[in-house]
Amino acid sequence: MPRFALKIEYDGGPFHGWQRQAGGQASVQQAVEEALARLEPGPHRIAAAGRTDAGVHATGQVAHCDLARDWAPFRLSEALNWHLKPQPVAITACVPVAGDFHARFSAVERRYLFRMVARRAPMVHDRGLVWQVLHRPDAARMREAAAFLVGRHDFTTFRSVLCQSNSPVKTLDEISIEECGYPGGVELRFTLRARSFLHNQVRSIVGTLERVGAGAWAPEDLHRALDARSRAACGPVAPPQGLYLTGVTYPADPFAA
Repeated sequence: MPRFALKIEYDGGPFHGWQRQAGGQASVQQAVEEALARLEPGPHRIAAAGRTDAGVHATGQVAHCDLARDWAPFRLSEALNWHLKPQPVAITACVPVAGDFHARFSAVERRYLFRMVARRAPMVHDRGLVWQVLHRPDAARMREAAAFLVGRHDFTTFRSVLCQSNSPVKTLDEISIEECGYPGGVELRFTLRARSFLHNQVRSIVGTLERVGAGAWAPEDLHRALDARSRAACGPVAPPQGLYLTGVTYPADPFAA
């Protein structure tokens, strides 16, 4: 049975997250599985590298599927994109992979981007795609605070109470903050890299860093919050619409030309 890896892009706004919902609410997984069923009789079950939450977007989600027919990758991606319309989901790459490839368990790194825009005017073109704040945060203070989070730590403070991970200990390989020009304001782009993340970890970190940038917290307060290993010590959780899963790394890149 041929196995294919799919690189998937989606706007998370209309969906209740990646994962298929028991109550039947719209999910990205369900949308792709239903498109597959239009090509081959189902049911189909696909696995993804990351289970993004409701409202979270992706430009580089990876999933794999097993099919009965040995499809030409280009024809498979074209057919899936046809059946996914008009939903905001697209297959941007499709390749055959070995039977032991697993989108989730074979991954060695996930990369996330969080977009924050500081401006007074309402959002128009990026509405639902960024977190808007009214005052420009101090990026230098946020970088100073973020440095405390890089490395291997117990991230209980930045972990949702609903998190199902066996351990709160994770290694955060990178957290960088870039300031970019934006009409009427400024955009701050947070890039985070790790082998894996806890539920709500990125949004919890960004929301807390925003408090540092706003002057409500000192950079050292974030260090104390990390050491507290208590969810009660966390700052506000950033909203989902600014978050993007941008890429997944494997020992051998299945999408390399």
